[in-house]
Amino acid sequence: MFKRFIERRAEEALSDTPVVLIVGPRRAGKTTLVKKMGEAGRTYITLDDQTVLEAARSDPAGFIRGLDRAIIDEIQRAPDLLLAIKKTVDEDYRPGRFLLTGSANVLTLPRVADSLAGRMETLEMLPLARAEIEGRTPTFLERLFGGKLQKPSKAIVGDDLVHSVLLGGFPEAIARESERRRQDWARSYLTSVLTRDLRDIAEVEKLTELPKFVRLLAEHSSQLVNYSQFGASINVSHKTGQRYVGLLEQVFLIATLQPWFTNALKRIVKTPKLHFLDSGLLASTRGLTFDRVKADRGTFGALLESFVFSEVLKLTTASDLRLTPYHFRDRDMREVDIVLERDDGMIAGIEVKASATVKSGDFAGLRALAEACGDRFAFGTVLYDSTDIVPFGDRLAAAPLSCLWS
Repeated sequence: MFKRFIERRAEEALSDTPVVLIVGPRRAGKTTLVKKMGEAGRTYITLDDQTVLEAARSDPAGFIRGLDRAIIDEIQRAPDLLLAIKKTVDEDYRPGRFLLTGSANVLTLPRVADSLAGRMETLEMLPLARAEIEGRTPTFLERLFGGKLQKPSKAIVGDDLVHSVLLGGFPEAIARESERRRQDWARSYLTSVLTRDLRDIAEVEKLTELPKFVRLLAEHSSQLVNYSQFGASINVSHKTGQRYVGLLEQVFLIATLQPWFTNALKRIVKTPKLHFLDSGLLASTRGLTFDRVKADRGTFGALLESFVFSEVLKLTTASDLRLTPYHFRDRDMREVDIVLERDDGMIAGIEVKASATVKSGDFAGLRALAEACGDRFAFGTVLYDSTDIVPFGDRLAAAPLSCLWS
């Protein structure tokens, strides 16, 4: 069993908060984690059981009445339970009363967002980070903001890096020995998300067209969002295309990365960027295998960028730093793939390169970001497919991608 970064935060939250909700994609390991945490005398209830689900939906207040120190798995299937939980928590505010999981972001559902304000802490759990797979405690984010990146003792490069990116982070996919079996799992997973999880949270028109829609999104992962183009692919409006993207975000299939900008800069692109949250699922959706990536290395860049974006999100759950991710692009096409803003306003930038060499020109976006930030700029790095850390001027360096998990 993998040690998950989020476990420490969940235990801390349960010690002083009545309700803790762990959200993240289906099959990311939430159930395994909460069952482990439930060994200390918690009642486990899953809403994947149809009989239990019917009972919860028919009488939410009666279902919750009498429960204490309970785990409720897949809470998005009966969101009215959250209103019943609010009522019982208001009557008895002891910490650690309910540990919930959700495969959809229930906080975006009507009436739910405000119902447990101040009573519930929400934690996000994505598929396994590379550091979790290797059993390491990462320090990349702290070192990045400190400008003290450290050379990995054993870097993953070349073909091994491609394999790691194609593998992704879902525990069940990782457990499968062959690439073909992992892709079979990914197809089954995607079908389950599109036919079941989405229907738990919304009425979806043209449900049969969603696989085509998702394939188009996969082709545009790591690119700027174009809702009109996305909608046109299945003959729906810009507004409906935007709604579908939002729903796929709610079930943690994709994420939109907002642009970083400052009012002092007028020539900034203010369009979000699209990412799949699992590189293995992204590769399967695009039909990319190891041999196909080897034959056309140009396909690897977008996969790698989404992989790094997801890894950075996962590392934030292991870090005490409070960080908000963005991307940066100006009208001169100078860009930074990931911009991290710390809660004190300090900024760090990450550019991702699939090549084994780095040139001064690869730092153009980071230099533009540094100029825009001034004294707020902490450090910038180009992560690349090699083993050495190479300084490229004031607060800039190229670093191995393996720094993310070493």
